Formats: sequence, C-alpha cells, structure tokens
Amino acid sequence: QKPILLQGHERSITQIKYNREGDLLFTVAKDPVSAAGPARVPSPGENRHNGAGVHQSWDTRHVLTGSADNSCRLWDCETGKQLALVKTSSAVRTCGFDFGGNIIMFSTDKQMGYQCFVSFFDLRDPSQIENNEPYMKIPCSDSKITSAVWGPLGEFIIAGHESGELNQFSAKVREQLSNIKEHTKQINDIQTSRDMTMFITASKDNTAKLFDCTTLEHLKTFRTERPVNSAALSPIFDHVVLGGGQEAMDVTTTSTRIGKFEARFFHLAFEEEFGRVKGHFGPINSVAFHPDGKSYSSGGEDGYVRIHYFDPQYFEFEFEA
Repeated sequence: QKPILLQGHERSITQIKYNREGDLLFTVAKDPVSAAGPARVPSPGENRHNGAGVHQSWDTRHVLTGSADNSCRLWDCETGKQLALVKTSSAVRTCGFDFGGNIIMFSTDKQMGYQCFVSFFDLRDPSQIENNEPYMKIPCSDSKITSAVWGPLGEFIIAGHESGELNQFSAKVREQLSNIKEHTKQINDIQTSRDMTMFITASKDNTAKLFDCTTLEHLKTFRTERPVNSAALSPIFDHVVLGGGQEAMDVTTTSTRIGKFEARFFHLAFEEEFGRVKGHFGPINSVAFHPDGKSYSSGGEDGYVRIHYFDPQYFEFEFEA
C-alpha cells in the first residue's frame, strides 16, 4: 500500500508522537514550526520555535515542546495558544508529562558553560512556572541527557545519556535510583511498551536494546550496520521497528541504497530482522507505531513524515505464526 506522505516542515524532523487515541500525530522539526494534525490535515496547533522534543498529556488537552531556543513551552492543543513559557540557560533536549498530566519534566543540554539538568514542575502550583522555580532540579554533571521518558506510575524517569549510560531519576526525591551502561555510544531515543513493563533504546553504536522498566535489566539486542536514531515497540505483536542511517553530514556523498535509510523490522523475542520499508531520502530520525498497531509512521532528515498502513497479510502471517 502507498504511504500517506506529509510535508509540513521545511527542515529535518526530530520527533513524532501519536496521542493516546491515535487520531492525532504530533511532529517537531529543526524549522520554527511544530504541528499536530489528523493524517494530512494540519491543526491550529502550530508554534514558532525550533522543536527538539514534544509530548502530549494523556487527554491531549495540552502539548509540551522543548527547543534549542532555550525554552520549554506548554500549549493548548485545540487552539494552539501558548499557556506557559519556561526559559532555560541552554537548549531543552527532552520533555514529558507524567500520567496525570500534572507534572512536567525536561532536560537541558550541557553547553555554553552550563551543566545538564533535569527539572520537575508541578502545574497545579502556578507560581513554579511564573517564578521559573521547579520543585526539584537534578544535575547531571558527567554526561548530558539525550533522551528521557517517564517510568511506570510516574515515580521516576528513565534517561539515556550521550555516553551510552541509562539512569533512573526519582520524581519524588532528589536522587539517582540506578545506573547501567549497555551502549557504547550516545542513546538517541527511548520508547516504552504499551503496558510500561519494558522500554527500547536506540543508539549511535548501531544497536537497539530492550530493557525492563523497573530493574533496567537488559533483555534483548537488535543489531544493524548503521546508527539507530529511533526504535518503537508494536502494541499488538512482538515486533520492533528501527529507523536510522548514516550521519546526516555524510548523506550527500552516498546513494540512498548505501545510506541504508529503510525502516527495519525485527522480531522482539528472536532478535531477527524480517522486513524493510524504503522511502526516505535521508536518515530516519523518529519512528512510532499507531496505538492500534495497524500502521506506523516515520519522520526523516528529508523533512517528510510517512504513514504506512500494514497489508492484511501482515496480520494473517503473525496470527498463523
């Protein structure tokens, strides 16, 4: 089946996310526009700052964006109106809501003489935003955070670092709960399973790895010949999709075949690759399964988002297997 091709950005996509119901797809890019829309139709929810990360509340009322313009912003999803602005000393790399939609976290880069921090704000206390005073701020002096997600029950966040380390940071008290290092290079993306028991990481060391959310136990490894920029877990099958490619600065010197810009599918249990999907003219920077598992989307360095619906044979094969 031909994919739905979305062109809402002029520069490379940095992250894509579905909301809980799957009727909206949020995209952020290196251009000054972040958009949310059903399929091809852009919504009024566009904002004018370069997006590095995006996350929506569980009821899709609010959207949180982090940017290289040294800010984290809260938006009304329906109207696109900016509700809050938190200014930072360096670029915001990651951001996210807890499950109740009351607490937000974001991490800032280690740059311009400033160290990396994870900040937590409680939206039920407006003074925290107004005074730019988070209820908790945790420094990360060794290596900056490059990806982060909330863990089960919102008690901690799971953070991946430029060094390849993984941490659990408590959202209640100012401490690091655990630390492991299974990757040898930067962790580009972290995504959890639907039931929040597992998460998958994507790394520049050419692998994606599966972990237990609570213990950080390493469970599986999916190997490729190129940097992995993003990885996602199917909500209905034991399948994994990986997206990546060579470094963007080297793309113009090679063909799309050599650059390996396909989305690659692996079996979760057997760690074996069983399919590839071509289409992007540059590295894939973000992948996401639709919540119903019947399609997936990919956002690339070429500025396009491609929505692929699986053929009926995909489901017949899995059920037979």
